[in-house]
Amino acid sequence: MKQEIIKFIDKKYNACPEYLWRRYTTHCIFRHKNNKKWFALVGTVPRRILKLSGDGKIDFINVKTSDAEFFRGVKGILPAYHMNKNHWITILLDGTLPIKNIQHLIEMSYELTA
Repeated sequence: MKQEIIKFIDKKYNACPEYLWRRYTTHCIFRHKNNKKWFALVGTVPRRILKLSGDGKIDFINVKTSDAEFFRGVKGILPAYHMNKNHWITILLDGTLPIKNIQHLIEMSYELTA
């Protein structure tokens, strides 16, 4: 699902992934061409980093929202990993949320950061 999300963002917004950190080679950001503001962060982390049970790693996307509190308790959505938890949320890319819902949240993030 991670690659599908990256392709969606690239196609819809003509935004190429930017890999900013040597240490975090699975993390990429997407930003507006005009104002350079980020609207998404996609990555892969060990499940324990997100306080999830089980072994292994999990893909995620961080997006901006106007009301992060609204999403508390929604299955597949967590307080933002490594971002402002009042304005950003982490969405698990494990199939919990349908791709259309994730795309809608990306669109919202893009608009909020325009």
